[in-house]
Amino acid sequence: MTLRFIGTTSDDGDCPTLYEIPETDEILVQGDRETDPGHLAHLRDVKPSETFVRVPRSLLTRYAPRTAAPELQPFASISHLFREFRHTAWRLETRGGYASDRNSPKWQRWLNGEDIASEPANTWRENVAEQIAAGKRFERVRIVDEPPTQGQEFLLASAPGNVAAGEDIRNLSRGEAERLGLPDYDFWLFDSKILARFAFDEDDTTLGVYVTEDPAEVLAACQARDAAWHHAVPTADYAKRVRSTV
Repeated sequence: MTLRFIGTTSDDGDCPTLYEIPETDEILVQGDRETDPGHLAHLRDVKPSETFVRVPRSLLTRYAPRTAAPELQPFASISHLFREFRHTAWRLETRGGYASDRNSPKWQRWLNGEDIASEPANTWRENVAEQIAAGKRFERVRIVDEPPTQGQEFLLASAPGNVAAGEDIRNLSRGEAERLGLPDYDFWLFDSKILARFAFDEDDTTLGVYVTEDPAEVLAACQARDAAWHHAVPTADYAKRVRSTV
């Protein structure tokens, strides 16, 4: 079971840190091991399997979850949010590819060399255009490997259609994302208030989403959004950069 990074107050990104253990209500704490004999002597009811670490109070103040761990929900359970959000729907994409893309008819057309950037509007793009006309924003940052994976190349090729509908899609190299300490999981953030974090299987198939309004989780997502958005490059510019290196 893979740990999910929650947050850290370390400038180096190594320690101290909080992680969530998915599908449980447990948090893993990383910090310096307590070795002070006087402190250890005052610890009570210590089991042989237990150890103790030090973390600053600010880490728990900023990142410790304050609500119960959310349950996994079908992605369809948040479909209404893409119409009902009031200001901003923001997405972080971190994976090398998605099963939903590979299983779509557009994938094969792309493999055949067809232009998939100017296809007729679908339900998604029609809704994007409607929300943009109402003064809302659809934004996303895609993490791209160097060189891009096949799945990321597909997204770069198809992105102009979404951009034409009104989405602001930007791209960021994985090396830069790691330097910034961005999360390694996908999420949607609605109005800086509702966080929907994706769960995938090993084949990149969406299993569902964890939806929460926990202040600590939402704050971490907002911080990731601000850092990613500041450094990310618009799709058209990033696509030119990729082509120039081929």
